[in-house]
Amino acid sequence: MSIGLLSLIVIALAVVGYLVGRRLALVKAGGDIRKLHSLPGYYGQTVFLFTAVPALVLLAIWLLVQPLVIEARVGAMITADDIPQGSSVGLVMTDVRRIAGGLDLVLAQGKLTEGEITTMRADFSNIRSRLGEVGVALGSDVKPSVFEAAKSYRKLALDGRLGMTIAVLALALAGFGYALSRIRPEFRARNVSESFVRVLLIGASLVAILTTVGIVLSLVFETIHFFRLYPAKDFFFNLTWSPKFGGGSELGIWPLIWGTLYISFIALLVAVPVGTFAAIFLAEYASKKVRAVAKPLLEVLAGIPTIVYGLFALITIGPVLRDYFAQPLGLGSSSSSVMTAGLVMGIMLIPFVSSLSDDIINAVPQAMRDGSYGLGATQSETVKQVILPAALPGIVGAILLAASRAIGETMIVVLGAGAAAKMSLNPFEAMTTVTVKIVSQLTGDTEFASPETLVAFALGLTLFVFTLGLNVLALYIVRKYREQYE
Repeated sequence: MSIGLLSLIVIALAVVGYLVGRRLALVKAGGDIRKLHSLPGYYGQTVFLFTAVPALVLLAIWLLVQPLVIEARVGAMITADDIPQGSSVGLVMTDVRRIAGGLDLVLAQGKLTEGEITTMRADFSNIRSRLGEVGVALGSDVKPSVFEAAKSYRKLALDGRLGMTIAVLALALAGFGYALSRIRPEFRARNVSESFVRVLLIGASLVAILTTVGIVLSLVFETIHFFRLYPAKDFFFNLTWSPKFGGGSELGIWPLIWGTLYISFIALLVAVPVGTFAAIFLAEYASKKVRAVAKPLLEVLAGIPTIVYGLFALITIGPVLRDYFAQPLGLGSSSSSVMTAGLVMGIMLIPFVSSLSDDIINAVPQAMRDGSYGLGATQSETVKQVILPAALPGIVGAILLAASRAIGETMIVVLGAGAAAKMSLNPFEAMTTVTVKIVSQLTGDTEFASPETLVAFALGLTLFVFTLGLNVLALYIVRKYREQYE
């Protein structure tokens, strides 16, 4: 049974439980709602929650644990003789999963039967041709023993899916019956329902926390693995980035850090003045009609996909900068450059700065403006000497949040700045960033256990620490500002 169908069955059973529980509560109260401790809906909610929540939680846990168990059991079947020279267990397991999926396809299309799968051991060329008919390509070094592992993988997956279906439905029915057995007029259904919902809310909040912890731990573990294969000293202090799959790589992070900071700096040079001035105009000078039109139009920039900005940089901004600035000045001949990506990224960041700064300026107490006007100051003097100093901590926080957004951008850099990892002061040369190299190192059919692939996790952890520091600093500044004026 598919996951979607199983989930729908559980939810349908829970809905039936809600209706039955509500009706049963009224029946046991003799139709007099005043005899019930809680409203009838709470009794139905209790049955719904006891039916759906434990079953769906078990389903989620099962889906997380089952692949790990199957991988461990099938992985134990792979011997050293099954691993081709220069390959790894992970690549062999990829073939195992691909063959197992292909077996499901040929069964679904009627090209193979369960009996043929069971008896087909020595004639591996036959199964290879059947799998090829449904588009499952196998390398020449796949051995019959790997096929046997794929059969075991498929059988364990099917058995696990069947066991999951039985366990989830059984738990849903058990919760259904248990909740109905507790319904009586004096049962505190409202208390139980609200406690259940409180636990669900706590669990929902923990999901974000646990997800963050999981991301950090995955980065840390893979980074430790990388530093076992490649010296940390060379990674942090080498000034050359030259990955070569197969050995001889130079994986110094500083060219990537330089490109990231250079492009982000140019982007902030564009976004900060424009965004701040736009915020001052909207908050202090614009009429209500102008503000009602200008602010939404400005914030439309935040909703444009970054790939569209990247195409704009590639097709429009890059050629203009090349033809009218870089070539006449003798600074370069490529449309992909730091300046191209920085300008377009700066345009993308304008609404981040303007919207946050506008809200912060509007949060400055009106009493400060009135006091300034009462002393004879003009509006421009009030803005320069009262409003901006009061709003400065919040504006700085908005700028730091925009900087974090710039550091993590990928598509604009890929299309606008190129992929050259080097350190140069020329803004019309092609450079790249940490995020672009993370994508490039994990893209393609590469061995996951090599330093050239694992370096992506070290880059990701470095970027995470850097952006986390900026976000913490921004939130600290904004919180300090809010505590001062709220």
